[in-house]
Amino acid sequence: MTQRACIYARYSSDLQSDASIEDQIRLCSERAGQEGWNIGNCYTDAGISGASLLRPGIQALLSAAMHGEFDVLLAEALDRLSRDQEDIAGIFKRMEFAGVKIITLSEGEISSLHIGLKGTMNAMFLKDLADKTRRGLRGRVEKGKSGGGLAYGYRVKKQYDANGEAIKGDRKIDEEQAAIIRRIFQEYGYENKSPKAIAAQLNQEGIPCPSGKAWGQSTINGNRKRGTGILNNELYTLAG
Repeated sequence: MTQRACIYARYSSDLQSDASIEDQIRLCSERAGQEGWNIGNCYTDAGISGASLLRPGIQALLSAAMHGEFDVLLAEALDRLSRDQEDIAGIFKRMEFAGVKIITLSEGEISSLHIGLKGTMNAMFLKDLADKTRRGLRGRVEKGKSGGGLAYGYRVKKQYDANGEAIKGDRKIDEEQAAIIRRIFQEYGYENKSPKAIAAQLNQEGIPCPSGKAWGQSTINGNRKRGTGILNNELYTLAG
């Protein structure tokens, strides 16, 4: 009986484009043709990191597998499915339960051995990428440049080089917003106010939140490990 195949393709960085997904689908289609497999759906996620399974394409694929819609899952490489070791193992177990073989152009038919080795390599890649990103952010902040998008408390500083080209990444302090940031650190660090109490007071005074919505505890405190929230953002702690 002819096997039914589906294709999954993904790209995540600005260095890639829709052409990357088209190329992945083309190469996988050629492989399916060589094997005599019938291709059903192609599941894609464009511009989305492989560090999480919260992607519409991969979720639709997992659901289709549980409904028995294909026998073979084709992808360019295992890291297209995920770069997270636990997620890769989870996908493999779900496909195995559904009777679906995972085959990639890079690794061939995936076994439990691939899952262990490749998952570890991908986890190391993500950690190294995170470390490099944090080092780059720290360097830019210490030079007085933006660490990424425009952050609360700063405005874009428009200036040009000798050739009239815009100099990107420079920022200047928005004094009104900066005063709010200093107030938050003051009330939290010296007045022992909780993030929830600070947020409530800012909302009561009608002070706009960075998101444009109401202030919340997470906006103030965020996540220490991820460096989110006003109090844990390196852009403010390094600058302070």
